[in-house]
Amino acid sequence: MKLSRPVSWFLLAFGVWSWFIWVTFAKNLWKDGSGLAFDDAGDPTAYFWVHLLLAITSFLLGTAVGVIGFRGVRALRSKDA
Repeated sequence: MKLSRPVSWFLLAFGVWSWFIWVTFAKNLWKDGSGLAFDDAGDPTAYFWVHLLLAITSFLLGTAVGVIGFRGVRALRSKDA
């Protein structure tokens, strides 16, 4: 399967964007002081575990999408050369 140049760049950008957003989210989750992520004893709550799982899943999917986009961009560059 061949990807077009715009689709390849979009997938690569989506992968980078996904990492940027979810790394920021994970940092904020870890430093949460609102009482949602950690209870009064400092133990993680269900909210923390669910959102951590969401972040990890998004890291993995963002990486997969970004790799597909990167391979598409690289294939187009080698084809142009």
